[in-house]
Amino acid sequence: MNGIIIKGIGGFYYVKSEEKIYECKARGIFRKDKHKPYIGDYVEITIDQNEKGAIEEIYPRKNVLIRPPISNITQNIVVSAVVQPAINLHFVNNILVYSEHLDIKNVLCFNKSELINEEQKEEIREHFINTNYKILFTSVKEQTGLQELKDMLRGNINVFSGASGVGKSSLLNSLMPQNKAETGEISSKIERGKHTTRHVELFELEENTYIADTPGFSNINGAQEIELEELMESFPEFSDLLGQCKFNSCVHDREPNCAIKEAVENGEIASSRYSSYIEMLHSIKATKKY
Repeated sequence: MNGIIIKGIGGFYYVKSEEKIYECKARGIFRKDKHKPYIGDYVEITIDQNEKGAIEEIYPRKNVLIRPPISNITQNIVVSAVVQPAINLHFVNNILVYSEHLDIKNVLCFNKSELINEEQKEEIREHFINTNYKILFTSVKEQTGLQELKDMLRGNINVFSGASGVGKSSLLNSLMPQNKAETGEISSKIERGKHTTRHVELFELEENTYIADTPGFSNINGAQEIELEELMESFPEFSDLLGQCKFNSCVHDREPNCAIKEAVENGEIASSRYSSYIEMLHSIKATKKY
């Protein structure tokens, strides 16, 4: 029987399979091989006559987060308020880079959109020119953009990331009103943006659609998690220009005849994105002794 681990507490794993949730233990071989099951793992289980289960196999993972321990996230909803607080572009870009590194699809969600006009929305879009990121504008107050966001979640294991105070809890409560007590718990923890002593969990929005309780995701420094060569590959608007610089060793900083810098000057890459790239580049060089 196949299923997905949605929660783990005290050595027990709760596996959703079809319409039921089974309490399971992991076989000893996993401990022996130091291959611990993670929330989000797709697994093979067997069930005994008492409806208790055992995890027999862990299927290959798409990706793994260590802090918090969770696997197979497919989509990151990067939430930012348009004002109150103002958009922290470098913070947003840092999260986007880390998601790219893990092969997680990014969606940009700008909340409290009732506070700005269409011209201001276009200015926000310009910061992400040629990234191909889906950009949503939502307003919990006016109930706009929420159905489009819900449609984007479908069929994914989703994580909501972003700074404190941007409205993640309000969005989650609007998306999951039937589970408001649970969602209030998940969203308040996400909003605090730090770990407490608790378990990680997947909340089911609808069939094959989950929201992962992963507050630590917003606190990760993307530049500390990746190598220099991986950084430039984590900016999708760079992809068509890589290899077009005069020097093969170009890191797109102070080198002459750099295709990336020319694209910034021509408005094909946003200067704010390039500034974040340079800040991350220097951070990597400083911490990893290149």
